Amino acid sequence: MKSTKKIDMTKGSMIKLVFLFALPICAGNILQMLYNTVDTLIIGNYCDSASLAAVGTSGQPVEMLLCIFMGLGTGVSILVSQSAGSGNVTRTKELVATATSFLYLCAIPLSIIGIFVGPLVLKLMQCPADTWDYAVSYLRIIFLGTLGNMGYNMNAGILRGLGDSRSSLFFLMISCLVNIVLDLLFIAVFHMGVSGAALATIIAIFSSWIFSILYIRRQYPELDFHFLPRTLDKRILMQIIRIGLPLGLNNSIYSVGHIVLQSLVNAQGSAFMAACAVAGKVTGIANVAISSLSSAATTFSGQNLGAGNYARLKTGALRIPLASGLITCIAGLIVTFNCRPILGCFTKEAEVLELAALYIRVVLPFTWTYAVFNGILSFVNGLGEVRYPTFANLLMLWAVRIPVAYIIAFFINGTYVMACYPISFTCGMLFMFTYFGTKHWKNIRAKAVEQV
Repeated sequence: MKSTKKIDMTKGSMIKLVFLFALPICAGNILQMLYNTVDTLIIGNYCDSASLAAVGTSGQPVEMLLCIFMGLGTGVSILVSQSAGSGNVTRTKELVATATSFLYLCAIPLSIIGIFVGPLVLKLMQCPADTWDYAVSYLRIIFLGTLGNMGYNMNAGILRGLGDSRSSLFFLMISCLVNIVLDLLFIAVFHMGVSGAALATIIAIFSSWIFSILYIRRQYPELDFHFLPRTLDKRILMQIIRIGLPLGLNNSIYSVGHIVLQSLVNAQGSAFMAACAVAGKVTGIANVAISSLSSAATTFSGQNLGAGNYARLKTGALRIPLASGLITCIAGLIVTFNCRPILGCFTKEAEVLELAALYIRVVLPFTWTYAVFNGILSFVNGLGEVRYPTFANLLMLWAVRIPVAYIIAFFINGTYVMACYPISFTCGMLFMFTYFGTKHWKNIRAKAVEQV
């Protein structure tokens, strides 16, 4: 490969490589969070709380309709990491070509479906009347950016599979700058409200996607990457679907669960909706390491499985998730104790501030359990064993989180509905530990012993 930014996780210091891989993704997550937060900051300061609530609640329908493809994109990343670990460049090229064609087959229909189905999902979520028009407007504009959104995430997944996690940071820097400038222009100058925020977001997303294509073509010419679809290998497509579809269906069902929970949030009124939207941004600051270390865990396990490094797999299975949990625990406690001044940047409404602070104090100190859960889950996904994590995710959501949320909402106090998160995180973490007693993991351990 031409690029020198690839990280080979099959040899060398394990934790050092994991952090080298995760740091650019973490920085990218901060940037992505920044341009999402800029929407909230500017809307919170230039618009009313109904606009703020509309932006917060509109993300769920988008997530629900796009998450199946996002799971397929993760499947591509896993397969690329395995082929990179084995050194098979021809297979990687075929994977990339098929993934590009598959992107267009999915993105254009999803844009059309989202524009018409999105408002129906908002109705199911009991979106309040004072936020309805804002939410529908934001939603329909965001769905126009589906191709850019899915395209960027697909390309970022391919690069992560190759071991190149730094490049996505550069793309997100471009996207962040574009989004901030356009947010200020459309909302603060042209007074376009939530429509301006949505328009700024999709322009920024398309910018990232286009730059990611140019980067891959320049740095990885042997992949013969193209803007438009060219070939679709049915055999490879079936492999992508075999790994990615369970992940996508899991994400979709998980997203439906989020919509069910959002309906409980919406039932508490616009102030509580706005508080949850603001608190979600602040908790995201503390949890920024989770997704980056989880991505590192997936690439680590995929590359080492492809290389046949079973002893290294056995060692990394717990080290990476526990490192993620420790970092998240420290960050969560720091943000929890300093949440008031941070929340004050988003809104000045006293009721919203009080409810947002309550949310953070209930959820954030326990999010480290989710970091450990997600680290193990991502590691197992990288092995291609997607069914066990899928079951664990669904169990955590539908058997724990949603029932607990309804019990709290209807029998205790609806303003404490967020307590369902730490309870479900802990149960999910404990369940994922049981994977290490499965037959598949015992086989890996046996092979690891042979290698040692």
